[in-house]
Order: sequence, then structure tokens, then C-alpha cells
Amino acid sequence: MARQNYTFTSESVSEGHPDKVCDRISDAVLDAMIAIEPEARVAAETFATTNQVVIGGEIGLSDPTRLTAMMGDIDQIARDCIKDIGYEQDKFHWKYCNVLNLLHEQSAHIAQGVDAAGTKDEGAGDQGIMFGYAVNETPELMPAPIHYAHAVLRRLAEVRKNGTEPTLGPDAKSQLSVRYENGVPVGVSSLVLSTQHLDENMTSADVRAVIEPYIREVLPDGWLDDQTAWHVNPTGKFVIGGPDGDAGLTGRKIIVDTYGGAAPHGGGAFSGKDPTKVDRSAAYAARYLAKNVVASGMADRCTVQLSYAIGVAAPLSIYVDTHQTGKVEAAAIEAAIPKVMDLTPRGIRTHLQLNKPIYQRTAAYGHFGRKPDADGGFSWEATDLVDVLKKEV
Repeated sequence: MARQNYTFTSESVSEGHPDKVCDRISDAVLDAMIAIEPEARVAAETFATTNQVVIGGEIGLSDPTRLTAMMGDIDQIARDCIKDIGYEQDKFHWKYCNVLNLLHEQSAHIAQGVDAAGTKDEGAGDQGIMFGYAVNETPELMPAPIHYAHAVLRRLAEVRKNGTEPTLGPDAKSQLSVRYENGVPVGVSSLVLSTQHLDENMTSADVRAVIEPYIREVLPDGWLDDQTAWHVNPTGKFVIGGPDGDAGLTGRKIIVDTYGGAAPHGGGAFSGKDPTKVDRSAAYAARYLAKNVVASGMADRCTVQLSYAIGVAAPLSIYVDTHQTGKVEAAAIEAAIPKVMDLTPRGIRTHLQLNKPIYQRTAAYGHFGRKPDADGGFSWEATDLVDVLKKEV
């Protein structure tokens, strides 16, 4: 029997967090390449520190002259990201920071394992294991702690960027410890919120007065009470933020990007990687499958694991765990999954329409638990497999 009464904690970071700045730039480079060639191969990494942004990695385009032409745009792509996030600090400013572009052509030895040749199916871009997860704790079928940790920071970003709260800065972190009773999330035992502020005279109490109404707005009624411990800017002033305060790097927030630690993680980051790379696309597919299992009523909670080998198209294994909440056998769900979705890299990309410039928007506030967009963004959040899954089990 799974535990019913406990406290679980998850954290989130804002779009202005140094690592998220880097994720955003890497995904913006990816979007730019996919926009000119949907089958572009991209592995873009970004590093940011005081007044410096370094972008490196590999790009594969069918016409190398396109890559040469695009190289001049990389500087502006990075600056546009930093500007939209809101950095205009003396030591990290979208207009004045130095942008170093070290992108180059993709290795032919990597490409040979991925590219389809003759009758050979396109192989996975690398070996690895990917997990998807869903649970009926929220309407989005996400774990409550990470879902609401994201929601708090998204709301603070909205009021910062629309001018309602001009004293807030772009860099912020949240952390919620959520109490569960009888397996259901019922309240927040402690809340940690650290946010950059532009007025050096603001105290922690001043910051709390600004942000508390927005936090109460996004959390469920009754989750905050007189027993909730608040820790707002617990170290004091937080004026120097972003890459000037701490260096950033693409791919360092993989738990923030996924399920807040409530589910396993295969270890591969998402941002900057094109969808031939199963670190990204198969993790999206696994979430899509797990969400549809829970949405169908076959389980209250579901984990899906997929595994791949570089150059091999079909997944090596499919594993399902319904955590003792299943209404049908997990083995039956495992058997049904390959019947309702082609889990080769190309099959995933086709089914979820991933060869589109839809990735920059995923870089902050989680890749999961979002509403599908009309242009195909967050397609892996759809629940359109419910009926076909039910038929197969």
C-alpha cells in the first residue's frame, strides 16, 4: 500500500534564472533552424555569465550554405531572448553583453546512425531511457507541488512584465512543500520564494507584501493557513540576479522541467535538442502516453518508461507502472501502447507534429502540464488517445 499521509516538496525557477536564460537561447536557436528546415539537426548549448553569452554545439542542415547564412542571426536571437526575459542590468544587458557563437556542422559519425538510408528506418539519435508520468492531483494531471511551484512564478512574471509590479526582477525561485492526506494534496506546510528586486532598500517583508497576493491568487483555496511557514528572500537582499549573480548553463534544470522529483528521470535534458533526439521526443511521447492512461480512467497514476539505442528505430523496451492504482493490468497497457502509437523517432515526430518551431516556449515553467497550442506546441499534452487505448485493453 502506498503512503497516504506525507509531505512532498518541489521547486521551480523563473525564466530569468541563469540556467533558464540558457535553455531559452538554446531553444530559440533550435526554433530558428527548424523554421528554415523542419528536419534540421540541432544540439545547441549555451553558457552565460557576467556580460558574456557563449553558444556552441552542432547543427545539421541539408544545405550547408543555409547554416552559413544563419550564423549571422545567432547574435540577435540571443539578444532578443535576453530582452524579452527582461535583463537590463549593468553587468548583464541584452544590448551590451558579448555573444560568442561557436556553433558548427553536425558530426557525420552521429548523423550516420540517425539518418534513414534506403529501406533502413531512421534510428534514435542516442541511447537512453525516458520517463513519462501523470497523476490525477490537478486538472492538468501533474503532481501538485511542481504544478503550483510553476504557477506562482508564471504569475509573478506576468505582473513584472506588464508593469504592475516594476520592483520585481527576472530571476526567481519557488519551492512548495505540499501536505498529502489520504493520498490527496490538501495544503502547503512551507513556501520558499526568492525573487530578485530592483529597489535595494526593499526588505524581505517588503518583498513578501508585493508577492503574497499573487501567490494566494494561484494556489487552491485553503492551502495557505496560519500553520504555513513562509520563507521570502530568506538571505536578505537579492538585487544582483541572473547570469551576473551566478553562471548559467543549458540543461541543468531537468527536474524543474519535468515532474519536480515525483517521478523518475532518465537523465537527459531537453532544451536545444531537435526531436530526432529521443532525450526530448521520447520523453514527450512517454508523458503523452501516461497522461492518456490516467485521462482514460485506467489508472489514477501512471509512469511510462521507454528505452532506445543509437541508430535503432524501435524502442528496446516499454514499461508501465500504475502504482497500485490501475483498473487494468499494467502489462495490458504495455501491450496496447505500440498498437496506438508508432514509437520510432520518426513516428513520434509525425504523431506529435514535432518538426515545428515550438520549443522556445517550453524553456521555462515546465515542459509538461501546459495546454496544447493551436500551432502544435505542447501537442504531447493532448488526451486524444483515450478512446483508442480503451479499445486495445
